[in-house]
Amino acid sequence: MERSHISLESLLSKVDSFNKGVMDRMDNYKQLIFGTKPKWTVILTVTACGASALVLLLKWFGHQQSWKKIQKAKVRREKSLQRAEHAVCQFNESHPETDTSLILSLSLAELSKQLKDGTLTPQAVFHSYMEKTLEVNRRLNCCTEVLLESWDQLEDVDSHKDGLLYGVPVSIKENIGYKGHDSTCGVICKLDLPATGDSVLVEVLKRQGAIPFVKTNVPQGLQNFDCGNPIYGLTLNPHNPQKTSGGSSGGEGALIGGGGSVLGLGSDIGGSIRIPSSFCGICGFKPTANRLSLRGASSCIRGQKSVLSSLGPMARDVDSLALCMQALLCDHMFRLDPTVPPIPFNQQVYQSSKPLRIGYYENDGYAMPSPSMGRALRETKALLEKAGHTLVSFSPPRLIYAMHELVVRGLLGDGCTTLLSHLKIYAIVAFDIFVLENTSSFGEKAVRVNVLREMLLYLFSKDYIHEVIAEWRRCELDVLLCPMVGPAYIHNYPGTLTYTIIYNLLNFPAGVVPVSTVTAEDEEELRHYKGNYGDLWDRLYKKAVTGGEGLPVAVQCVALPWQDELCLRFMREVEMLVREDKK
Repeated sequence: MERSHISLESLLSKVDSFNKGVMDRMDNYKQLIFGTKPKWTVILTVTACGASALVLLLKWFGHQQSWKKIQKAKVRREKSLQRAEHAVCQFNESHPETDTSLILSLSLAELSKQLKDGTLTPQAVFHSYMEKTLEVNRRLNCCTEVLLESWDQLEDVDSHKDGLLYGVPVSIKENIGYKGHDSTCGVICKLDLPATGDSVLVEVLKRQGAIPFVKTNVPQGLQNFDCGNPIYGLTLNPHNPQKTSGGSSGGEGALIGGGGSVLGLGSDIGGSIRIPSSFCGICGFKPTANRLSLRGASSCIRGQKSVLSSLGPMARDVDSLALCMQALLCDHMFRLDPTVPPIPFNQQVYQSSKPLRIGYYENDGYAMPSPSMGRALRETKALLEKAGHTLVSFSPPRLIYAMHELVVRGLLGDGCTTLLSHLKIYAIVAFDIFVLENTSSFGEKAVRVNVLREMLLYLFSKDYIHEVIAEWRRCELDVLLCPMVGPAYIHNYPGTLTYTIIYNLLNFPAGVVPVSTVTAEDEEELRHYKGNYGDLWDRLYKKAVTGGEGLPVAVQCVALPWQDELCLRFMREVEMLVREDKK
């Protein structure tokens, strides 16, 4: 079964059917409104010309308004960066003893310990990271705005000294709500709509003593492998500016990978935490959906009941991810959002050292991994076996069916209406849409059909989840090791989401750990890469990852729903074995 044949044939058939329906309805409308006499053509032509002129005028006016909004946002960003620069200079002049390089070299665990015991002050840590963030942003364009309120929070931070993240500066993805600031998702129509309050996770971070200090860049609409938008521009990869930092949490990936943040929050509906983490050489974790509250996070698509979004942490090491999860999974979050199951972080599971039974696959049959991806997985598998873990071959069942019939339809559960409206893309057949909206019988029928389609999609997705779990149980797996998309792509190339989005459909927690870098041998082998199908997607992928020597390569670790701590424990095991192997 070819991955592109089914959807293309089905799409063309649906388009033909739709077009025929449009023409039939147009004929009916014309006869209904104008009668059967020839003069309706003249009237329709005049109406169309007038409508076209009006559309052009509105379009010109819209462009002017959009341009003004973008310029205003850029000025706002520049002012925040300048004020931050000034504050950093003032602090450095009054505190010349601050050892910035030492502070930046500490892991989150070490940093937290020294903040708690008073060896380091929150002020020194905050300004050291702010200074580094400004430097990284000049190179990579990864920040959308400095949160100037963070200085006010810094003055009051000792009131939360018992918090697990006391004094830790934290970066947040642009779509995560912070009071008084936009969450545009990279689209112009969301500009000048500042949040009226903090998102739940921002509130919890503050309660735990963390200081959200900067927002980071995203691709337009949050639906892209790349990281750029018309408002804030393009973000670059910290290891190679010719490559993308990934999307949609690409600003976070670039800032953390460049050393400007020790901990960040991203969101993931198809790999948006895991892809930038892989491309930028850091760790990232997508929890089970609804393990962390989504309240206050902005989006450009709605109606997903089968492909679910999660907020999650991004950092330089796995222990930092675990500490962040432990801090967020607290009574305060459960009170702020009672729809989140009150399940605290299970430290015992995370710290367990018992041998694991690990499933693995290298090629999912849909997208063939690059040479560096395949090598990284095989090397990691060998290290795990050497450490006493059991590795078992595993194949996700009916992956092509899941991708075409469940993932694509589930991701755009509202028929893409919300995303298109945010991107300001309107149907060409505006006249038909107007009439349809005002023809109640047809509209009601369309709603009923759409509701039925969504209901069936949800049921089929649930069936598929149980099918995969049954296969998982049959193999008696604890966790799963699989390839991770990489290395980083050249800017503006599309890519397949198979390795990541399937775990949003399944709602399995999944995380990324960097394990290697692209070698000259990998690049030579890539020259002969054909992929599984030798089609356009395989050819585009080969071009996108070419020239990646020296770039980081990661693997992906997966567990069953609600076993987030076990997934993190597996990630920590991989990280530890790779680190020891490099000594």
